[in-house]
Amino acid sequence: MAQELRMSQAGYSKIEKGSSALSFEKIEAIASIFEMDIKNIIEFDQHLYLGAPIAKKNTVMQQSGAYQLQALYRDKISLLEKLMDITDRELRTYKDRFGNL
Repeated sequence: MAQELRMSQAGYSKIEKGSSALSFEKIEAIASIFEMDIKNIIEFDQHLYLGAPIAKKNTVMQQSGAYQLQALYRDKISLLEKLMDITDRELRTYKDRFGNL
């Protein structure tokens, strides 16, 4: 991302850590890189997407990682349930056509 914004990695790291301000021009560039409306970046609600931050240091990333992992498991369960439904329908179709073998 630092390269895309034409800045040093150290400079971008400061922005990520919140120790350096992010200019409007950089926000515009980020919106362009991600092909999204700048309004979505400015009005971003981190609690909606990342969960509420925890008071302890260095745990916000751990919590958001756990939240993402939980979301991935929910998606996996949903996909497996859909696959089971499809398999059940196919099995019924074969039984209707050929009977129990």
